[in-house]
Amino acid sequence: MTASSRHFVLAAGGTGGHLTPAFALAHELERRGHHVALITDERGAAIPGKPDFLTAHVLPAGRFGKNPLRWPKAIAAVQKGKAMSRRLFESFGPSAVIGFGGYPAMPALFGAQAMNIPTVIHEQNAVLGRVNRLMAGRVDAIATAYPEVDRLKDKHADKVHLVGNPVRPGVLSLREEPFPAFTEDGLFRVLVTGGSQGARVLSEVVPDGLSMLPTALRSRLQVTQQCRPEDLEAVRERYANHGIPAELATYFEDMAATLADAHLFIGRAGASTIAELTAVGRPAILVPLPIATDDHQAANTREIVKAGGARSIRQTKFEAKELAKQIQAMAQRPDTLATAAHAAWNCGRPKAASDLADLVEGFGGADMMDVIRVGENNARGASQGVEAGQGAARERPE
Repeated sequence: MTASSRHFVLAAGGTGGHLTPAFALAHELERRGHHVALITDERGAAIPGKPDFLTAHVLPAGRFGKNPLRWPKAIAAVQKGKAMSRRLFESFGPSAVIGFGGYPAMPALFGAQAMNIPTVIHEQNAVLGRVNRLMAGRVDAIATAYPEVDRLKDKHADKVHLVGNPVRPGVLSLREEPFPAFTEDGLFRVLVTGGSQGARVLSEVVPDGLSMLPTALRSRLQVTQQCRPEDLEAVRERYANHGIPAELATYFEDMAATLADAHLFIGRAGASTIAELTAVGRPAILVPLPIATDDHQAANTREIVKAGGARSIRQTKFEAKELAKQIQAMAQRPDTLATAAHAAWNCGRPKAASDLADLVEGFGGADMMDVIRVGENNARGASQGVEAGQGAARERPE
């Protein structure tokens, strides 16, 4: 560690959507010579992908549901977690505490504010989450993944910084690679993933939708699809009956390699998914999870759809015939798919982890002028929006 190294605490709920960007920031801060610790719940501590150097501290965190009878228990859990976080901060001495959403972030942020430790929140989605909405007025900075974030009040605009969603280094390394060759007679590689909550509808619709494609497209298909364990054999039988080659699995160990070969992605619209699609530049057909809180997955699709890099289909309309129609429109000629890929690529924010690290380094040990200024971010966000709308505003390798 260097003389300028400092300590930072990351706090995130126990889901991949919250923890993936937290892990990316941890890698970047550690690379810069800082100490980093994680506050989460038991589920978060067990999620794969946590860096070996990142010590996880499990704190109680109450969940505030719609039933007010459960709130006293939740408040008690938050108070207990706040007290535990303060004891941690007394020994660890963080320069800042960064929350990534989810209830486990709340006691850590409250504890930091009670000790006058700077706090930052990062919002992965295009709708401000419940915990981040509660903390928005209290924190020193708000980092966002999209230029437009619903439920973020105008009065907080002066502390908003557009940074994007950090993605895994293995995926980010593909950004300067060209879109895989897609010719009139070459393979048409389709990647289908949906996560634990979203795979079933994809398993039911996608095989039949692909079977309805014109022969010129259908005969060239090579499908890679994630399925729930209980759906695996049924999906395998569907593809076999349609005569479509398909590699099926419940989990893909090397998603970067799988994504590298794909010409088209079909799946949910989680924040990390879209961040990876735009980082690499892959066209997509997105089916937002209808039960996502505040319908945030539908909001997540706005930027990439407007740019021309993806199409969005509501689950109520996600049927085999409609899917086939949308695929045919995107892949009718090699150049249409490549153009959509470039539009998706233009929406990417590959410096998200670095920009977020710059932001948090601006607290506790550096002059505040080192913080990413909101004016610069807004200007860059507007510029990226224009570039995305133009489709070919930036060049990627051929």
